[in-house]
Amino acid sequence: MQIRDLPYTDPGMPDARSGPHFLRWLGRNQLGGQLRSLAWGLLHFGSIAVLPYLVGFAVQAVIDRSGGRLAWAGAVMALCGIAIALGDTMLHRTAVTNWITAAARVQQLLARKTAQLGSALTRRVAAGEVVAVSTGDVEKIGWFVEAASRFAAAALTVVLVCVGLVVYQPALGVVVAVGVPVLALAVLPLLPRATRRADHQREKAGRATELASDTVAGLRVLRGIGGEELFLDRYRRASQEVRTAAVRSARMWAVISAVQVLLPGLLLIVVVWHGVHLAREGRVTVGELVTVYSAVTMLTYPLRHFEEIAMAYSFSRPSAQRAARVLSLQRTAHAGDAHAGDAHQAADGHPGDGPRDAAQTPSGDLYDPATGLLAPAGRLTAVVCGDPDQAGRLAERLGGHAAFDDAEQLPSVRLGGVALDEAPMATARTAVLVQDKDPVLLSGTLRALLDVPASGAVSAEEALEAAQCADVLDALAQASVGEAPLDAHVTERGRSLSGGQRQRLALARSLITDPEVLVLDEPTSAVDSHTEARVADGVKGLREGRTTVVLTSSPLLLNRAERVVFLHEGEVAAVGVHRELVHSEPRYRAVVTRETDQEQASSAGGAHDTGATLTRATRDSLGTLDTLDTLDTKETA
Repeated sequence: MQIRDLPYTDPGMPDARSGPHFLRWLGRNQLGGQLRSLAWGLLHFGSIAVLPYLVGFAVQAVIDRSGGRLAWAGAVMALCGIAIALGDTMLHRTAVTNWITAAARVQQLLARKTAQLGSALTRRVAAGEVVAVSTGDVEKIGWFVEAASRFAAAALTVVLVCVGLVVYQPALGVVVAVGVPVLALAVLPLLPRATRRADHQREKAGRATELASDTVAGLRVLRGIGGEELFLDRYRRASQEVRTAAVRSARMWAVISAVQVLLPGLLLIVVVWHGVHLAREGRVTVGELVTVYSAVTMLTYPLRHFEEIAMAYSFSRPSAQRAARVLSLQRTAHAGDAHAGDAHQAADGHPGDGPRDAAQTPSGDLYDPATGLLAPAGRLTAVVCGDPDQAGRLAERLGGHAAFDDAEQLPSVRLGGVALDEAPMATARTAVLVQDKDPVLLSGTLRALLDVPASGAVSAEEALEAAQCADVLDALAQASVGEAPLDAHVTERGRSLSGGQRQRLALARSLITDPEVLVLDEPTSAVDSHTEARVADGVKGLREGRTTVVLTSSPLLLNRAERVVFLHEGEVAAVGVHRELVHSEPRYRAVVTRETDQEQASSAGGAHDTGATLTRATRDSLGTLDTLDTLDTKETA
């Protein structure tokens, strides 16, 4: 795999049982790149390892006054220099390739998992941790993957040098062969403490990242309540904790680095002292002493990679553990893998389960067994919950996302008999589109923003008109003078637009997709009443014959719905149309009209009287509906 070939067509199915398992899986999937890096590393380190023998050979040739042997040694040293340069260049190239491709694989896996889990991901894992995994942790994982092959090449070189010295000069070679393992293993007792400090630093950094992301997301609210200084102090304290943890971790790694410098120096002193005595006794030649001395000096270079691999593993292990935790999450709490539900359904052989192939998009009534909610096919159904959190969870379930936070696994929502959270991902996403309360607008042109997978039945102009985006187009056109409206630039998250404008633009994007089922969670909570009524009419007209579910408590939207379902304590309590439910269901009326406790008690007391009058809040609500209907009729005429 080369960098130019990224992204991967299929990043594979990771072994997410633990951090070490995930790192091994990454290494196996990049075996070709690892072997190339190992080969170039052996050429590089091996060429360096040959130099001490050539130096000793050249020194001895000078002592023996042999010009031929000296010339031969010089020529071989020149070839080794070329091999060292070539090996170093290609080793760096292959190592960086391994780093980038490993990081890209992890990022693709995380992106795929995020798409599978949707908003359920942040209920299982903190948003700051997800950010940390997809940024800093990815780099650390890639670092260990690419360092593994260089470490293997360095370790093999060290072994070959030690064996060569024992064969070349046993008296000194045995000292080196015994001393080098001591050098390599001397830092092992320090690694657990260094690892714990590195884990502590990563934990503090993750908390600081989470705090920063939460603060940025709520910055507008913080400014409104004057809480900037409070959160700034919190982040400052978190930042100082990260700095303190980083300094403590750096001190331990400094000790390890000092040990890696001190012990080779001591070994070199021992070798020189012992070699001088052997040379005086005539048991070794000067050339052999120079060779062993040069070899020990050269070993300090590959031995550095022992420290690097220890550091890379210490930093990457918690990073891999966090990545494995995210990648191990499943759409359903009981499924072992993404297709476990499919196999289970096939084994049960339940009739009417519908198609399982992504090309066969299910259709029909949308039914939630947990609440009893039924949204008939081809109709506009409004759902009133009363609890915004409950409405958000219901919207996610209707889109095929499992309720991970529930104490027990709830039955799957079904579309035409097909269990959505057990259907293939492509099938569920093609069949049902969920727009939550806070849709995200990415920066770029309006044309690019609206360029989403769609059936082609709804044009951008039709969707913008239905969502009442004329003022949005005007605002974007004014900001981008001389450009067509669709070529106007939308800033990040649509910050240049008002809340209502962003909401309607996101609604238009959802309408363009023209899914079999469209689920909207409070799609008009940030717009005025008159615009809300027009949006309701636009959505109803554009979605004619398609299944649409709107979770809302707005009387204007409820009045346009063909069917209204009221949920109380997580179950269907009443079904009808808005005007009927307002009169017949006090709990529904309390949610929709925002009745006070006194008004609700008064309404309940008068319910026994067939001539009882409606509360003031109810009359105001119905009066607003009649007024807006009259205005719309006049403007249409």
